[in-house]
Amino acid sequence: MAVNVNVESILFFDIETAPLTASFSELSEDMQHLWADKTVKLQHSMPDRFNEQMTMDEQYRNAGVYAEFARVVCISVGFLNGGTFRVKSFYGENEYELLCGFKSMLDTAFDIRRPKALRFLCGHNIKEFDVPFVCRRMLINGIQLPEVLNIAGKKPWETSFIDTLELWKFGDFKNYTSLKTLTTIFGIPTPKDDIDGSQVRNVFYEEHDVERIATYCQKDVVATARVYLRMQLLPTISDESILYVK
Repeated sequence: MAVNVNVESILFFDIETAPLTASFSELSEDMQHLWADKTVKLQHSMPDRFNEQMTMDEQYRNAGVYAEFARVVCISVGFLNGGTFRVKSFYGENEYELLCGFKSMLDTAFDIRRPKALRFLCGHNIKEFDVPFVCRRMLINGIQLPEVLNIAGKKPWETSFIDTLELWKFGDFKNYTSLKTLTTIFGIPTPKDDIDGSQVRNVFYEEHDVERIATYCQKDVVATARVYLRMQLLPTISDESILYVK
């Protein structure tokens, strides 16, 4: 199952998202109507999270996974360089600024004219969630897609994505395995020791603690890198080798 690439050419990343606004009532009237229409469909496909007994505001708390109704609040990245795993986050209340910062980093890191240009993006379930979410939010914010994310017209094998969920499926496309499950079975410290994705909305809007979200997101990046290395039967990343870059 090995992906025959140099691990130092991989950028590991993860994102955290939250609904566009703290409450349903803060949405524009048009967006409220659109969300109401969407919840009707979601009540059939996801009755455990969306049902008629819930208020519209309660249902909107689960909007964080839908790029049209949500926003990116943090993107964390990490890469191996000479035995050191460098981790950096782009986060804050200004989505446009953090997305621009992420784009600038990608444009530089993946510039093939650089001697040690990165070549691959790796994450857990990035093909179905992180990558399309970031691309949609960039376009909504009027930001040109960086080349590594601009996959229009490309075949699946022509993209630069490595998805640990896909690797673990071994072709079993009906199966979903969480990052927490993989860290547990591989004996890797869990990144979910403080908060998890379902709590990001509350931490962002009610606690106003985006630093806490960034810390959680960085743990996910480290965990993903460790899972990938275990899948490739390569040495893991020690806590002492992690460098957090501002």
